Amino acid sequence: MKIVVFIKQVLDNTKLKFSDGKPVLDGVPMMINPFDEYALETALRLKEQAGGDSTVTVLTLGAANAKDIIKKTIAAGADDAFLLSDGAFNEGDSTSNAYALAHGVKSLVPDAQIFIFGQVALDDFAGQTGPKVAEILGLPSVTFGKNAELSGNTLKVTRESERGTETYDMQLPGVVCMMKCDYELRSSNIKGVMKANKTEIPIKTPADLALEPALVGAAGSSTRVDKTWQRPAKPGGKVVDGADAKASIGQLLDYLKESKVL
Repeated sequence: MKIVVFIKQVLDNTKLKFSDGKPVLDGVPMMINPFDEYALETALRLKEQAGGDSTVTVLTLGAANAKDIIKKTIAAGADDAFLLSDGAFNEGDSTSNAYALAHGVKSLVPDAQIFIFGQVALDDFAGQTGPKVAEILGLPSVTFGKNAELSGNTLKVTRESERGTETYDMQLPGVVCMMKCDYELRSSNIKGVMKANKTEIPIKTPADLALEPALVGAAGSSTRVDKTWQRPAKPGGKVVDGADAKASIGQLLDYLKESKVL
């Protein structure tokens, strides 16, 4: 069974700083989107369940330096990878990126049966690319996955919603988007690191994949970013003295009235 996991390179937002309300990107390290690490570990577990000659292929759309994070996925256990990288992909939104990824996977891994995304990326928190790829490919999808197990040609996905935990049986091929799971991405061993160092990561351009120029990057985007700014710090909370329960209730009511909540 062939499994494709989609990995995105994002800024390490713990190191991100702002100047005059704008993010300063120089010197900020890049990392694997954390939710994509759960997607990768899920893919590796499904590969082990499927057995045989099953493989995990990583597909990334990004800058040429995304090869560095792709090497880390190979070291963790992925079998091969492709990087979609070209200036024409710049400033793409979830619509144009989904178009490129969907047609990329059809061209590069045409017989894949399981497609796994992280639910959201830290840089935009949109959560749209996975479902849009599923729509383009004409496949079923399950979002907010917490666990996935293989049973023949069915993927049993556990997800969380506002109603609690739900379980769905999805006939393959299909797409699943993973949230934070109860398991973490496994550590790399020396054998994996050596394999990653030797593995060539092919770079594919829109021309290589026969993509329509008008549908990739900024040209194919249905949205644009007009402004970015730093979220203001939250004000300190109101502390109520709990020594006297009756007095505490009075203080709380007075505060709610002052805040025009009551």
